[in-house]
Amino acid sequence: MVLFGTLLAWYLCFLIVFILPLDVSTTIYNQCNKDHEKLASVPTVSPLPSNRTTANTSVIPTKSAPKPCYKPWSYISTGIMPVFWRVVYWTSQCLTWLLLPFMQSYARSGGFSITGKIKTALIENAIYYGTYLLIFGSLLIYVAVHPEWHLSWYELQTIGITAANTWGLFLLVLLLGYGLVEIPRSYWNASRHGHLLIKTYFKASKLMTEKADAEENLEDVMEEVRKVSESVKYNHPLRKYIDTILRKCPVDYQEKMGRNMDDYEDFDDKQNTYPSEKSLVKLHKQVIYAVQRHNRTRVQWQILLQEAIHLEDVAKNETSSTHQFIHSFPSSEPAGWFSRYFYTPTVEWYWECLLKRWFYRLLSVVLTLFSVAVVWSECTFFSTRPVLSLFAVFIQLAERDYNYLYIEMACFITIFFLCTCVYSTVFRIRVFNYYYLASHHQTDAYSLQFSGMLFCRLTPPLCLNFLGLIHMDSAISHQQKEQTAYTSIMGSMHVLSFIANGFYIYYPMLIIILCIATYFSLGTRCLNLLGFQQFMGDSEMTSDLIDEGKELIRREKRKRQRIEDGENRRREWKERYGNPREEYAARNRSSHEMKETSYSDTVSSSNNRQAKYSRSGSRAERDCIELLQDAEPLDFNADSLTDDPVDTDSGRHPGGRYLSMSSSRSRIFDDV
Repeated sequence: MVLFGTLLAWYLCFLIVFILPLDVSTTIYNQCNKDHEKLASVPTVSPLPSNRTTANTSVIPTKSAPKPCYKPWSYISTGIMPVFWRVVYWTSQCLTWLLLPFMQSYARSGGFSITGKIKTALIENAIYYGTYLLIFGSLLIYVAVHPEWHLSWYELQTIGITAANTWGLFLLVLLLGYGLVEIPRSYWNASRHGHLLIKTYFKASKLMTEKADAEENLEDVMEEVRKVSESVKYNHPLRKYIDTILRKCPVDYQEKMGRNMDDYEDFDDKQNTYPSEKSLVKLHKQVIYAVQRHNRTRVQWQILLQEAIHLEDVAKNETSSTHQFIHSFPSSEPAGWFSRYFYTPTVEWYWECLLKRWFYRLLSVVLTLFSVAVVWSECTFFSTRPVLSLFAVFIQLAERDYNYLYIEMACFITIFFLCTCVYSTVFRIRVFNYYYLASHHQTDAYSLQFSGMLFCRLTPPLCLNFLGLIHMDSAISHQQKEQTAYTSIMGSMHVLSFIANGFYIYYPMLIIILCIATYFSLGTRCLNLLGFQQFMGDSEMTSDLIDEGKELIRREKRKRQRIEDGENRRREWKERYGNPREEYAARNRSSHEMKETSYSDTVSSSNNRQAKYSRSGSRAERDCIELLQDAEPLDFNADSLTDDPVDTDSGRHPGGRYLSMSSSRSRIFDDV
């Protein structure tokens, strides 16, 4: 249900991005037809000859025939588009204001049953829903006590839509101002390998601190689970809740707790203090959060480690004279056809060390030009005469020639860039551990649903803002033009004129202030002053964290190098001596078959003893086989290990995996 709700919210938002350009082209075609109908309704009179002019006769000159209206290839019928927008808009609004908040509380609840989770979700959302109901009820009462206000249901609906879009526009400008600067700058910094490597060291230091904190938190929670599990025995009514909690714990902790359990002890034998169901619900919630946070930091550390090793490899290969990209730790998986035939080490060197840098710089320059165009248009889109908005100029130039393909592509690229700036900021936001989107399936249900809520709340005002940029919103441009189907669903903003003529026009101008603040990293500097370590190149704390991260990466590389060297040594031993386990088993079978055919039942006990010990071969061979089988042996009891297990007469087998080197007790006389 979490995946379904989140993907539905994302899908509806991206669907609007693809359909809105078609709505624009259809509206332009309808406006052309309407203009032709107006011209056709105006009577045309030929001018009278100059020698027969009359003072009281009005003359209407003959106008040239207008260009014919060409129907776009993506034309959508008039009755289909409004229905589509109603379904999409109200579905997204139900998701963001009703369903997803309830599912957030349900997924985060620590209840053990569906009823318990629903009850918890209703209680947590009572304040959330009650606040909106109180505001809506107050507005209805205010309208009712003023008889001069005669608001219909359509006008009330428009007021609700306007309120939701106003809240969304307030957040939209904040996120858009950050993304317009940060996205081009991130690609420019990505072309600077030295800067990127230093920032990766900084991230490694911070992530290791978070990882250690998550492990410590998990240990504390698991200790509390262990105490509760030992106090509640197998036949206690609360034991089923304990089992549910244990299933959410990591496997190694489950095994440790299972070994210390005595299921034959009755819970009535001792006067223990047992936890309540409410405390178990709280503990269940803590276990889910601690395990998810531990897994997230562990996976992120491996990803960051791979990134740091790759950046160090790039820095080493930049000075290579062979122009062959060499990895510090080659992949153990076989290379695919793409790597074998196209992405060869030479091609990889040219891309990683030469071309990638210039590609990112060129992309950063292009994105910077887009950002400047958006900022200029946001500050001037209300001016219709002259037209100062760049996007409105482009659309109107294409409208003269009825180049619908260009109109749709220009609209799609513009909306896609705006969505990238806004949605990428949504993915980068981190509110402590309350809201955090992590890669590789490490995002919790609460953060996923919160991102879906933000998408649904930001997309409608984003589309209205885009229509204002291209002068297709009559409430802002104040032009008597054909409205898009999307604008007609939003309702007439003239119901709240102070919002349409004030907030919607002047508030987007603040985006230039936010862009300046983002460019000079004012938010990062403020967070750094408050004690939240942020990457600042001129800070002493940043330098210390960079050095610490570099040492952590170096330590992890040494550990990985030791593991790889051990694997190489084991591989060399296997290539030199073959598979000792199979050779040893084959030698035992051949010896056993030979003894069965050649030995009789009257053989003396001394000969039997000699035949028994002849199976193991020399002691040097046995030591070699044991080394190959147990390069990393299990823990064993040193008291039970003698100098040579075969030469002992006690009959005890050595511990650990060395039991596989001795014959089975059930087949001890097979050699006879």
